[in-house]
Amino acid sequence: MNILFICSRNKWRSATAENIYKTHPDHQVRSAGTAPSARIKINEKLIIWADLIFVMEKKHKQRIIERFPEETADKEIITLHIPDDYQYMDEELIEELNARVADYL
Repeated sequence: MNILFICSRNKWRSATAENIYKTHPDHQVRSAGTAPSARIKINEKLIIWADLIFVMEKKHKQRIIERFPEETADKEIITLHIPDDYQYMDEELIEELNARVADYL
């Protein structure tokens, strides 16, 4: 399964998620951001690639659906409700991600 994690700038939350799940034996994992300043910007190709999309906040889901309506039409997009309160690889962030993603993996 191809899994995509999305936050705003792809520097802390989604990048952390990609890093902790990249070695999962059953999944391919990537991450991206919705902001113009994102390290890796969300694009049509990434959305098409993804079987499952996790977004950190409701606004991220709204942005990608508005920007890519056709590509997201049949995609499962799950909002994790993780605020932008963490640094990259923050221990609390890792705990939050593991707790919220576990049921889907």
